[in-house]
Amino acid sequence: MGPLTGIRVVDCSTVLAGPYCTMLLADLGADVVKVEPPEGDATRTWGPPWVGNDAAGTRTAAYYLAINRNKRSLRLDLHREAGREVLWRLLDGADLVVENFRAGGFERLGFGDEALAAHNPRLIHLAITGYGPVGPDAGKPGYDFVVQAVGGLMSITGEPDGRPLKVGVAISDVVTGLYAAIGAVASLLGREREGGREPVRRVETSLLESTLAVLINQAQNAFVTGRSPVRRANAHPSIVPYETFETADGTIAIGVGSQKQWLALCALLGRPELATEARFAANADRVEHRSELVPILGAAFSGRSSAGWLAELEAAGIPCGPILDVAEAFETPQARFLGSRVAVWHPELGRVDQVASPLRFDGEVTDVRLPPPTPGEHTREILLEAGYSSAEVDRLTEQAVI
Repeated sequence: MGPLTGIRVVDCSTVLAGPYCTMLLADLGADVVKVEPPEGDATRTWGPPWVGNDAAGTRTAAYYLAINRNKRSLRLDLHREAGREVLWRLLDGADLVVENFRAGGFERLGFGDEALAAHNPRLIHLAITGYGPVGPDAGKPGYDFVVQAVGGLMSITGEPDGRPLKVGVAISDVVTGLYAAIGAVASLLGREREGGREPVRRVETSLLESTLAVLINQAQNAFVTGRSPVRRANAHPSIVPYETFETADGTIAIGVGSQKQWLALCALLGRPELATEARFAANADRVEHRSELVPILGAAFSGRSSAGWLAELEAAGIPCGPILDVAEAFETPQARFLGSRVAVWHPELGRVDQVASPLRFDGEVTDVRLPPPTPGEHTREILLEAGYSSAEVDRLTEQAVI
């Protein structure tokens, strides 16, 4: 059970941003019906790595498994009239329909907002596009990597003297899914609080707008100064010291976010004079003179082991941490205590562990009710719920509509 229990979502999206959004809604308790094209969601083939095998017909990409739990799957050919008729039936009692066709694509299939509103006045239409619903680029397909490039994100990611780099996950897709989920929940809440107001029937977001939105302080810095930010590797544009430092046997991350922490660091390093020196006394001074200060700090940290420094930094109340790989991150005592890795059993694939939802309600984490579905796994079940007879389902199957 979750706060969205009783909400029905018809998910016509594929790949990442849309499915990630609907997985978040499913984690919150919504009943999500994943409407896949006949060939299945493209991410099922985005491997390796794989789970299952070709011989058994179960080979599935880990990518797909990451963003499709707690959903039921139905395969449907929306390019055929019979398939569109099935979708209309599914929308009868739905609260939300999610799609990420190119701008106008869903409408061209006959599912324009006027038609949707006439069919189900309570239905909310969530549309995710690559570049927004209007403008010269509205018709372009949206790919995370390209949007990271044109959205400015790559220009501030990487070494100062190196090439621009993308973030290590498809962050434009992920944040778009997050914004989409916020928009969906806000619209559902607004629908219940109409109070005579016209309800929101269409919610839109795009990879480009979401990527621009998460530039946050870097965008504001550009607006204020009139200059685009530069790549600073692991350094912070507005806080010093706030980056990684090499030790005698590795690398550690340090974030000095307050003057109290700066004073504590100077004392710990045995360099109390740095705290009062005009070049480094206040954070603004340290930012201006970072090129002078960072080598001094680097020389100090290089003389001892990472473990030694981390123990003393933590004792002094200075935020710090080791550089862990992904597997190590899930094996830390804190991550294990929080249950950040959830064991999930799939009827065909066996154990397919999942990253736990980061949300808690009254202290309870949201649960994984269903493993990521196989293609069309719940087709019959969903259509029988929608009022189809077994004979009608059989006929649609024979016609390859489902």
